[in-house]
Amino acid sequence: MKIIFLKNLIIIFYLISSSVSYSIERPEIKNLIIHKDKKKIENIEFTKYEAEKVSLNNYKQNPLIINFWATWCAPCKKEMPSLDNLKALNDFKNFNIIPINIGGDSYEKSKKFFDEFKIENLEIFTGSGPEFSQLFKIRGLPTTILIDRNGFEVGRIVGYIDFNDQSLLDWLSKNL
Repeated sequence: MKIIFLKNLIIIFYLISSSVSYSIERPEIKNLIIHKDKKKIENIEFTKYEAEKVSLNNYKQNPLIINFWATWCAPCKKEMPSLDNLKALNDFKNFNIIPINIGGDSYEKSKKFFDEFKIENLEIFTGSGPEFSQLFKIRGLPTTILIDRNGFEVGRIVGYIDFNDQSLLDWLSKNL
């Protein structure tokens, strides 16, 4: 009986110690999902301004933040000004921030949204909601994709986040 108990204790100890040693660092940032296995992101096109087609390949060599949003999305209205502030910070000048409106809104409606919320540091991009939802497995808006300098998605933010949050800023600086 003592031998069975001792074996079970050793097995439990082994399982606990190995799971701790193999866990990845999880910062306490609400809505941030960090991928264990990075996914290469490439050959994706969207529209800049009214009709100019651009590719993610144009934004290589720098960290990239892609934010999917819509003018009718209440959390997007709350989030977009802080994303605009992120682009204005000196520590993030080399980051490419691409907010892509996938809500089916026209360029004019997006421009009106940017004017209303005083978005001055970001450019207007649009794309196909169904296409991007399928490609990035987007389940709701806003969703932010975090891509490192090598073109790999390292994580994502699902739902609203305050891009002025210092713990998020620290994490972005270290990991993208």
